[in-house]
Amino acid sequence: MAPKFSLVLSVTRQAPELIVPARPTPRELKQLSDIDDQESFRFHIPVIFLYKNNSATSPPVLKEKDPVKVIKEAISEALVYYYPFAGRLIEGPNRKLMVDCNGEGILFLEAEANFNLEQLGGAIQPQCPYLEQLTYNVPGSEGILGCPLLLIQVTRFMCGGFALAIRFKHTMCDASGLVQFMKTIEEMARGANTPSLFPVWQRKRLCARNPPQVTNVHLEYEEINNNSDTFITTNPNEMDHKSFYFGPKEVRVLKNQLPLHLRNCSTFELLAACMWRCRTIALQLDPKDTVQFSCLVTARAKDYKMDIPSGYYGNAVAFPAVHSKVGALCNNPLGYAVALVKKAKAEMSEEHIRSAADLMEVKGRRPRHAIKGNYIVSDLSKVGFDRIDLGWGKPVFAGIAGTKSIFSFLNRYQKEDGETGTLIPIRLPRPSMKRFDEELKRMIQGSTEDLFDITETRKIACKL
Repeated sequence: MAPKFSLVLSVTRQAPELIVPARPTPRELKQLSDIDDQESFRFHIPVIFLYKNNSATSPPVLKEKDPVKVIKEAISEALVYYYPFAGRLIEGPNRKLMVDCNGEGILFLEAEANFNLEQLGGAIQPQCPYLEQLTYNVPGSEGILGCPLLLIQVTRFMCGGFALAIRFKHTMCDASGLVQFMKTIEEMARGANTPSLFPVWQRKRLCARNPPQVTNVHLEYEEINNNSDTFITTNPNEMDHKSFYFGPKEVRVLKNQLPLHLRNCSTFELLAACMWRCRTIALQLDPKDTVQFSCLVTARAKDYKMDIPSGYYGNAVAFPAVHSKVGALCNNPLGYAVALVKKAKAEMSEEHIRSAADLMEVKGRRPRHAIKGNYIVSDLSKVGFDRIDLGWGKPVFAGIAGTKSIFSFLNRYQKEDGETGTLIPIRLPRPSMKRFDEELKRMIQGSTEDLFDITETRKIACKL
């Protein structure tokens, strides 16, 4: 559905302010883990939550209240328990990151939009141009060192709905850790005095062993020596940014292209393999070149026996990787890519993440993930963004508000007709995006005996 506007869309922001903890907090230095403290995580991630005006079903404590005021007070209360977020990152010897818990606060923006949330229609997804106004980057706040660790913007819509955007430093937490912090804000907004789950720091749990023991092969940190790289040679202004929707029908069609022994694969494995294969075909790389797939896997799962305590909000993820020749990936059926994605996930273990922490120490800290030929996919569809209810109901959309050239994220998405599926953003050079679109349609619409008869792949194509 196209957005419906009679006026030029605009968002008016007030001057940025700092929100500090509601009560005094410890002044101390806290060291990050070796998993936190890798070059790969020294960047910001924007997340957005969009809420309708559901005041009729709000709890009595929130009826007729201004969401900006409620959220500001809830943040201040939450920071009493998550006080490191109110500090600033500094570097110690060998660029080792630490948090100076100085209580200076997080950056906050209050804003007003001149339109209703409903006017966005089907445009309420990542990569819409309007999201730039709802996820504003305050100039001078983008640094890793000495800058606020969180930037939060609350924008009121004319209809009474609102947007909550939060930009966080990946060095401080992963998506699960951010959701834990957001749940505390939710509880404070709804009248709680203390969190139901208290935060746990204990970053030493994911620091290098003494002595370090790099026992695993870590392809994720090894650069690939190909002859060329499309993203290095492409002007950033010539990149296109779109999101693609996969509903139950699309998933069934793709699964029917797999051999029987792979049809028990997860939705993540299926869609990540599909995106990787279509992306590689679209980039028209040399068939003899090598490409890499990496997937972010959490160590919080009980399968890995990491004994990570409930309440731990630091990075507890690794991104194991696999390689393939371009020709093999492009010319083989989808099952080839699915098998490789499953193999990458299977590389994850307690030893893998501990070996990765040791690698940070052995390499003089912070080798970064491979860039050339790499594609990294993270499944955020079950992390819980869509369940954050600040008192106005669950969000109509919640997820990552954008992506980078080598990253894609799986976001849970519910369409206006109630169907729930997966929304995946991707960034490619414009000619490659056109080829990607065509290849994906061919895979979804291909008429073979094994495919369901479905309509055209639904695609969300708002450009950032």
